[in-house]
Amino acid sequence: MTRTPPRTILIAPDSFKGSLTSVQVATALADGWHRARPDDTVLLCPLADGGEGTLESIAAAGGWEWRSTPVRDPLNRTINARWLRSVDGTRAAVEMAEASGLSRLAAVERDALAATSIGTGELLRAAADGGARSIVLGIGGSATSDGGAGLLTGLGADADRDRATVDLADLDPGLAHVELQVACDVSNPLLGDSGAAAVYGPQKGASVDLVRTLDERLARFADALDAAAGRDERATPGAGAAGGVGYALLSIQDRFRSFALRPGVDLVMDATDFGGRLPHADLVITGEGRIDAQTGFGKTALGVAKRAEAAGVPCIAVGGGVEVDGIAALAAVGAIAVPVVERPQSVEEAMTAGIEPLERCGERLARLTNLA
Repeated sequence: MTRTPPRTILIAPDSFKGSLTSVQVATALADGWHRARPDDTVLLCPLADGGEGTLESIAAAGGWEWRSTPVRDPLNRTINARWLRSVDGTRAAVEMAEASGLSRLAAVERDALAATSIGTGELLRAAADGGARSIVLGIGGSATSDGGAGLLTGLGADADRDRATVDLADLDPGLAHVELQVACDVSNPLLGDSGAAAVYGPQKGASVDLVRTLDERLARFADALDAAAGRDERATPGAGAAGGVGYALLSIQDRFRSFALRPGVDLVMDATDFGGRLPHADLVITGEGRIDAQTGFGKTALGVAKRAEAAGVPCIAVGGGVEVDGIAALAAVGAIAVPVVERPQSVEEAMTAGIEPLERCGERLARLTNLA
């Protein structure tokens, strides 16, 4: 078969949750592609949505150094949590999942009532005190429902979620020099049927009765924080993110040099220079574990496809599983969804199959381009 002239391929997937990191996915697709088209230039830009794996995605772009800081985990145990600092020291990336994530706990340890976000505040403070003036904070994958009381404490405030008291007088003054961008992919308010406790509490170990208790506690804490901060952010979209960490950050937003809640995939694309690489690409390949109805609500594959469409670059999205709704969501922005699976199999089988199916998928896609 005659090959078409060499092309530049930009591979920018999310992780396949519970199976492979975005770095592993991108590398496997690239290895498969090169089997069929060894002369092509393949650019790797692994992505994330602000949850677990965000740091690895940003680090893979280069220009970053790993740092580690002793902080407290969701159950107040001392751990070493990682974060990233740019080589020039002016920027940092922090991931809530590293300090206060659900992955820090065994299933039997999940305790939505006791879990604290203090470690995330300690990490954020370490980055700011270390000289970072621009910080990206991913708040996905949290184990907490404390309204951000722990985070505020980690930043120097006196915030007690149980007594519902807040004093912001000792909040770290260094925050005034920081431009903080928070990766937030949800629009939930803090309270009520679509709030932090009701929607996300159960996955963090909360029973039906405990959800009601959590919501009541969040409401009391919000009364105290509103009074201390002089603003009411409990109904702001994103306030319910990360068990109310979104709310706490919104409440103290005027303590930062600048502040923004942004979709996680957009922030990570900026941090990994996706936009700088896109104009050089003849084809973009993205992907995620499942391409389904949720894809249409702003998941990574859709974010990449939208950017590719705007740049006039064709886009293919690979998925461990592909469903009709996901196909339609991507087709609406000009992208084609392609399954990785090669035979009927359970989700568990697909998740334990390793990188080989992705390598073969990358090779098939490359061979298809020879037909163009």
